[in-house]
Amino acid sequence: MDNLDYRIVVQPLSEEDGGGFIATVPDLPGCMSDGETQAEAVQNVLDAIRVWQDRARAMDRPVPRPARQSQYA
Repeated sequence: MDNLDYRIVVQPLSEEDGGGFIATVPDLPGCMSDGETQAEAVQNVLDAIRVWQDRARAMDRPVPRPARQSQYA
């Protein structure tokens, strides 16, 4: 399964929260990252997906399959 199969939701962060963008992965609870730009947030969350999957496997927990193919939110 490719990390690009997971739906990624990118939203702007308020200036109060430091600005930039946050990227979340709805299929992987708690999997998120941020970045100064949308592209940076997506790149960072792709790394977070790999870490999330590795940690789940290390803890003998299931890794959810993507609910649907990649779509822009």
